[in-house]
Amino acid sequence: MTVLRGRVWWLLLLSLSLLSCTPAPAPNQLEQIRERGVLRVGTTLSPTTYYLDQEQPAGLEYALAQRFADELGVSLQMVPRYSLKHLFGLLDSGEVDFIAAGIDRTEQRSGKYRFTPPYQEIAQQVVFRQGSRTRPRELAELDAELVVVAGSSHAEWLQAQQQQLPELNWRASDEHDAIELLRLVMQGDIAYTIVDSNTLAVQRRFYPDLSVAFTVRDSIDVGWVLNQQLDASLYNPLIEFFGALRDSGELDQLVDQHFGHVNQFNYVDTTLFIQAVEQVLPRYRKLFQTHSGSLDWRLLAAISYQESLWNPRAVSPTGVRGMMMLTLPTAQQMGVRSRLNPEQSIRGGARYFEQMLQRIPARIAEPDRVWFALAAYNIGLGHLEDARILTQQQGADPDRWIDVRKRLPLLRQKKFYRQTKFGFARGDEPVRYVGNIRRYYDTLIWLDERGRIPADPLTIELPSGSGDEEQ
Repeated sequence: MTVLRGRVWWLLLLSLSLLSCTPAPAPNQLEQIRERGVLRVGTTLSPTTYYLDQEQPAGLEYALAQRFADELGVSLQMVPRYSLKHLFGLLDSGEVDFIAAGIDRTEQRSGKYRFTPPYQEIAQQVVFRQGSRTRPRELAELDAELVVVAGSSHAEWLQAQQQQLPELNWRASDEHDAIELLRLVMQGDIAYTIVDSNTLAVQRRFYPDLSVAFTVRDSIDVGWVLNQQLDASLYNPLIEFFGALRDSGELDQLVDQHFGHVNQFNYVDTTLFIQAVEQVLPRYRKLFQTHSGSLDWRLLAAISYQESLWNPRAVSPTGVRGMMMLTLPTAQQMGVRSRLNPEQSIRGGARYFEQMLQRIPARIAEPDRVWFALAAYNIGLGHLEDARILTQQQGADPDRWIDVRKRLPLLRQKKFYRQTKFGFARGDEPVRYVGNIRRYYDTLIWLDERGRIPADPLTIELPSGSGDEEQ
């Protein structure tokens, strides 16, 4: 019996010893990220994904990735690359945790990688320079070389089409990204390229002569990409993350902030605006800069263009006048003696818009705060508040521009405006007004950062009798 007990005790000690020598299981991908304290996200440098705005990170992919990193309680490291091939290499080697770069799911990619639920929908379009050739309607009608980004889904799709169109003249370039290819189209160095619709919408603000020949793929889902060879510990919280964003409406709001104002393209308006930037704005640029106060002078200039096309003598049938189209009571309140004097009008308009900003509820975050102030500048704070109340009554968020702008047009309908304090209003006008200014503002930022706004000496022709306000 003693011997038996000894053997049992010895076996127990041996078992405990073996257990203590057994290595702990390796942490899964999510645990590794939390231990590291850093979420590494591969992306591309592009206005549609990730870029630096006045040395601060910006872009839809950055905004989404930062929110996810905050949920995990870790810091965010964006790892930008110019080549999609390089990005996928980083993912394969484990140097990034996932890719957030506007990547669409293809058959080839789905076999190797895991995609999150989609957060955006795009189309892919063949683009050429307007006026350079007759518009083709299909691939078979292309009369010159088509160039796409190497490693892109565009290249993968063209390879599949090559079997049906063996004479198709195309190539994939490792040397250029999508935006550079669009610039080459504008310069006449290449005839055609294929580009995602959101990228084209942004670039047409600066290059209005970019024209769509035809759409090759429509309603394409865009998602984040993970290494399928790893465990699903990171994938599962990403599914929950995008589901919560979609349910709360925050996803729609983020997409709208980055792309909502560029969905509608007007060739004539964009062309005339760029011409005005080159020919008219230099005369007034210093005035906008001098009197912008707490505002970005380019926002002030965008407001003025929407109001008057930078015409100091502008007069509307309703009696508003000048560069900032002030009413007489507003001008008097702002100390403007002559609304037709460019400097007085710009100074008065800037101070009035600052007042609008200050009267928007403090809880409303940027950039929605600016969009609300612009709407108030156009339609008045009273009508804006009516629309916000309607928004709340209909179960939407009155502090989000994307929700309120859907209700502003309801102020035209009697069944809605009869319930409001300030009554009827042309509520569709501030929606167009804000959208136009957002486009002008973005274009001015892009042109200014590239030194494309001429810096001519200030030469302003004041209207005759530009002293006291004319009656």
